[in-house]
Amino acid sequence: METTTHPYDLLTPEIILEAVEQFGVRCTGGLLALSSYENRVYRVDTEGDGPRAAKFYRPGRWSDAAILEEHDFARAAAEHEIPVVAPLERDGSTLHEHGGFRFAVFPWQPGRTPEITSLEDFHVLGRYIGRLHLLGAREPFRHRLRLTVAEFGDASVARLRESRFLPPDIVAPFCALAEQLLPLLRQSFDGAGAVATIRLHGDFHLGNILWSEYGPYLVDFDDCITGPAVQDLWMVLSGKQEEVETQLSYLVAGYRAFAPFNPAELQLIEPLRTLRLLRYNAWIAARWDDPAFPRSFPWFSSPHYWQEQVTALRQQQLLLMEPPLYRIEA
Repeated sequence: METTTHPYDLLTPEIILEAVEQFGVRCTGGLLALSSYENRVYRVDTEGDGPRAAKFYRPGRWSDAAILEEHDFARAAAEHEIPVVAPLERDGSTLHEHGGFRFAVFPWQPGRTPEITSLEDFHVLGRYIGRLHLLGAREPFRHRLRLTVAEFGDASVARLRESRFLPPDIVAPFCALAEQLLPLLRQSFDGAGAVATIRLHGDFHLGNILWSEYGPYLVDFDDCITGPAVQDLWMVLSGKQEEVETQLSYLVAGYRAFAPFNPAELQLIEPLRTLRLLRYNAWIAARWDDPAFPRSFPWFSSPHYWQEQVTALRQQQLLLMEPPLYRIEA
């Protein structure tokens, strides 16, 4: 008798289509899996109503309350005319269940992953993030994670050390170096002073922006979190230091048109980059029982990959020991 190896093995096309049809549409059978590892997301074609996006949440990851906070934040942003893709409501709720899976349905938003080529684009993005953060500061999350060294640093190292499939001699140098960095990360956060923490998108990189003919749409609030504002700024920056500083100046100028920005947060950019590196590796390790992960990240258990990660951590260690790279006027 054949057995399943992961809960998502039970997510069949029939369940997906039946779930979407609960929203009063009739599916054509057209179904396309979209790029998503943490959850399962599909474009579903319907008769006469255009496509929909259906998101099936990873079992056991978030509580219902945490998912509904994600939905409420995105819907509140849409109500304030911030260009986001927010979940659709049915029978007074945005979170539903079918076939043993919790799911949400979203309108289909055409667009492309942006290649930001002009400084004006950074200014536009900054304006939208500023508006989102102005909303995010109005009330707190009560059920979402907080971006802390303990959760993104200590917990990530612990998860890697507990990963049974990773040979100890491969991951041990990385974890040992990471543990040396944890006090530096705490010092960096302490050195930034009393930085405000607010509701954030949390994973704001170019892959979570759809650029349409009308401008950018912010998508995928799955990792929305409580943290410092700069977390939603630094991941869209790229290039040499001079280029990043110029991009940052335009981004913050747009941001400040709607919300205050504390320049002390800039010294958190490299600490946040370090925490993301730790969190990313711990995330893959924690999801290795999902067959999609070994297929998508076959290099993850190789010695070469971990040597590269140790090198990256050493570079971050040097940056954490130096004065902050980026400055803007108060």
